[in-house]
Amino acid sequence: MAKQEDTFKRVISHAKEYGYVFQSSEIYDGLSAVYDYAQNGAELKKNIREYWWRAMVQLNDNIVGLDAAIFMHPTIWKASGHVDAFNDPLIDNKDSKKRYRADVLVEDYVAKIEGKIEKEVKKAAKRFGEAFNKEEFLSTNQRVVDYQEKANTILKRLGKSLENEDLTDVKNLIEELEIACPLSGSKNWTDVKQFNLMFGTKLGASADTAMDLYLRPETAQGIFVNFLNVQKTSRMKIPFGIAQTGKAFRNEIVARQFIFRMREFEQMEMQFFIKPGTQKEWYEHWKAHRMKWHLSLGMGEDNYRFHDHEKLAHYADAAADIEFRFPFGFKELEGIHSRTDFDLSKHQEFSGKKLQYFDTEENKNYVPYVVETSIGLDRMFLAIFSNSLVEEELENGSTRTVLKLPAVLAPTKAAIFPLVKKDGLPELAKEIIEDLKWDFNVLYDQKDAVGRRYRRQDANGTPFCITVDHQSLEDKTVTIRHRDTMQQERVAIVDLKSIIHKEVDMKTWLQKM
Repeated sequence: MAKQEDTFKRVISHAKEYGYVFQSSEIYDGLSAVYDYAQNGAELKKNIREYWWRAMVQLNDNIVGLDAAIFMHPTIWKASGHVDAFNDPLIDNKDSKKRYRADVLVEDYVAKIEGKIEKEVKKAAKRFGEAFNKEEFLSTNQRVVDYQEKANTILKRLGKSLENEDLTDVKNLIEELEIACPLSGSKNWTDVKQFNLMFGTKLGASADTAMDLYLRPETAQGIFVNFLNVQKTSRMKIPFGIAQTGKAFRNEIVARQFIFRMREFEQMEMQFFIKPGTQKEWYEHWKAHRMKWHLSLGMGEDNYRFHDHEKLAHYADAAADIEFRFPFGFKELEGIHSRTDFDLSKHQEFSGKKLQYFDTEENKNYVPYVVETSIGLDRMFLAIFSNSLVEEELENGSTRTVLKLPAVLAPTKAAIFPLVKKDGLPELAKEIIEDLKWDFNVLYDQKDAVGRRYRRQDANGTPFCITVDHQSLEDKTVTIRHRDTMQQERVAIVDLKSIIHKEVDMKTWLQKM
């Protein structure tokens, strides 16, 4: 656990030091659970968003985009169920005076059990070597089977209690498991209570006439209320999808783990409208398709897993999370939900406007069902950043810190160095910059020895370093160095564009799906 905490602290520190993420309002001592994306973070975030948008909208002829407003009519949130049911179960420790999400306390307890399973697997893998069969070990080793059964039993009970809104049993579960306050070690808990997560605000020129509004807690409802507008103006036929990226806001009382859980965050969602009765088929389709998107980035299949929901949201008939191995354990990265016709039916009921699709093949109207894919952009950022940050021991015994971001997403694709700051080398380096900057985000660096510049760009995640030397003036060649392998090769300046393009082109990466 201490090792995980140290790793996470290193991630947070590196994100600040290299211009990826800053604490919001830092000179005023910051604002809890609110962060600013710095110069490199803004680029990485933009690239992740674009990678998702290309895969979801550009490559699918039956999915279109939308950008709905953050402010929406307040009745929308009554219809969607957020006013009455958008709550977190919170529990206070009487001794430390700290507040926690009750379900997260239990999930963290289960994560420790899963950690014990991983330790057993690692020990067995080391003992048996190439002959080790992980699946067989997990199903036959009695200690592991007992651990897994205990974890499953706890999660099922938690899910059932939350679904039935039996908050007394949630507290009983915490006490039976002897879960202690992470800060004080005390087991002196209050009752569990529900807390609504929506931020309220006002719209209007004066307090007397102002309308009560909410900052949207999710982006999906903007899609649902625009369903018919989009369908008619695009002449879309079912099945079709509407995709959107945008900010959402939740008054997280227990916001923590850096940018994993924030009060202001960004979502990338797609609502796929389908014929009733086909939801199981499309639900499985999008589970598989979204996992392929994640795996196309090459961050390791072992770092992902599906987790089927024990407790279903009020609108769903099936739900699963794609979980990622963060520095603090496996946590939700993306959700795939079969939302039935709940949202459109509710908005139809509350607005008095028909939100139906006329199926020409069946010659009838119906309210479509929906399968949703929803991923947190900030969580995806954290998954990529934390997975990419590594400390490597080199052959000469030294170490280097390298941010092995997928090259397609790296903020800066190449750094161009003049070997020395004279003899016409800076001028040639800047000529190369002028040519490459039309296609890639590149930078110029002439400070310090080349070796130190390499290390700086390694830590910054830059895939290529290009050094201009005296030979470059004679034969128009340069040395290009690859971040991950540290291999260097001599190439013609005219070939630089094609070499970089081959490694960073989104088409190349997305074709892995």
